Amino acid sequence: MQQNNGIQLLTISAEMMGKTETIYPTVLWDEENVLLIDAGYPGQLPLLKVELERFGIPFDKVNRIIVTHQDLDHIGGLPTITAALPHKPEIYASALEIPYIQGERRLLKITDAAIELAVGSLPPEVPAEWRAAFRRTLEHPPSAPVDSVLEYGTLLPYCGGIDVIGTHGHTPGHISLYHRPSKTLIAADSLRVVDGQLQLPDPDLCSDFRQACLSIAALIPFDIETVICYHGGIFAELANERIRQLACEAEAIIQSSLNASDFENAASRP
Repeated sequence: MQQNNGIQLLTISAEMMGKTETIYPTVLWDEENVLLIDAGYPGQLPLLKVELERFGIPFDKVNRIIVTHQDLDHIGGLPTITAALPHKPEIYASALEIPYIQGERRLLKITDAAIELAVGSLPPEVPAEWRAAFRRTLEHPPSAPVDSVLEYGTLLPYCGGIDVIGTHGHTPGHISLYHRPSKTLIAADSLRVVDGQLQLPDPDLCSDFRQACLSIAALIPFDIETVICYHGGIFAELANERIRQLACEAEAIIQSSLNASDFENAASRP
């Protein structure tokens, strides 16, 4: 995506647990604001700065950060970003996500079992001190205070107008954002791009996949030309039509799960 209508996709790639992982934060701007959406993994501030500089966007001008949800790859960079800026940026999140982002509650997906699995997945050549540091990060993830609560359905008056859309399911308070001037949906993890195609979120990574499916319908009212997914990047081929298709797929999945539940309940009756 080229710089137009005050929006730019950022591409941040790094080795994670023996493989290259790429994430796609988004930056929006107008005459008074540079707004970063999601903060990347811990330790990725230098990569973020390089990406911003590549597009001529001064890192020091970032004055607002929207966090779409609590996962480590979205909040990990918050403390270092805020510490590196010459001013305190205003940080936004939905009410349900704030206790996790601020470190008041343990991240939902970082269970003891998940920590052991992640540490065990590290390549054997990873030094013991790196392995220990990785474990500490999972056990005590970065946190930062949130300044403003994002209400679902709100229109933020920045960068030409940004609609806040409740897309619960990947996490309980997950949000997506619609940038009006560019007709771009910043989907975060409510959708993903796989092999160039827009897809439903990964069921294994959702706290409530049924709810994530229900949330797709919330995207239909918007005139979307481009979708930015945090995992997979850009989709811009008849985006509205594809979202409607996904909403139908999601409805079928929900109906199938309800039918299966009814069958199980009937089978359990005496």
